Amino acid sequence: MVKPSKQIIRPYGDRRDDGMVQLSFTLPVPLSEKAKEAAAQFTKKMGFTDVKVAAAERAADQYTFFVVYARSNVTLDYAEIDVPEVVVRKMGFDDLNALIKEKVRRRIVVFGACTGTDTHTVGIDAILNMKGYAGDYGLERYPGFEAFNLGSQVPNEDLIKKATAKHADAILVSQVVTQRDVHKDNSRQFIDAAKAAGIHGKTLLLLGGPRVDHKLALELGFDAGFGPGTKPSDVANYIVHAVMKKEGTESADSHYQGEPS
Repeated sequence: MVKPSKQIIRPYGDRRDDGMVQLSFTLPVPLSEKAKEAAAQFTKKMGFTDVKVAAAERAADQYTFFVVYARSNVTLDYAEIDVPEVVVRKMGFDDLNALIKEKVRRRIVVFGACTGTDTHTVGIDAILNMKGYAGDYGLERYPGFEAFNLGSQVPNEDLIKKATAKHADAILVSQVVTQRDVHKDNSRQFIDAAKAAGIHGKTLLLLGGPRVDHKLALELGFDAGFGPGTKPSDVANYIVHAVMKKEGTESADSHYQGEPS
């Protein structure tokens, strides 16, 4: 593959390459002019210039939330960045169901849950529930899928046991709570349980959440990761083509027009 030429970039504010950025943070001090100056000095010590404290609001007793505008002189070469990404061969609802019927010739079984200590189902509901998200149908709506949503605080072993009993093609793990990286701890525990059950590397294991991306998911041991803005159809398309490649009905190195190389 030919390496692309340099592409030097900087943040864009009022005009191209002006280096302007917007920062937000909280300091453990009460709201005051002194607090605003503390926010400005903190930003300058991070290497920013032309600092302006645009907003300061009381967050709680002895805490103030700030929004700061500032300029950065940092540049980077965009061409040097290499990061894994989920490549989705996106098809519409009807076409994807037709493809499942033609190539897979059975319903694709998917289990999903918010595992460990996480009590939030907003992520897994958006992907699996029939109504879906943002006008995009959930997997329960697809005739070609048999989807099971087990809800929140599901022990890893329970999710794996139930998915295995139904010969699941894919397991979706949702992690919404991220304080102190608890989403990573829960995810690692799931992967440990999957390895112990002998399904790691056999069943598709997908991770989703507000602080999840494909790179993190791969590092934790999952097959793919889906972050903010993911629609049910993104996950549906990924699973269908992954299953087809696994079963040999689609070439493992197949490409389509516009797909990143």
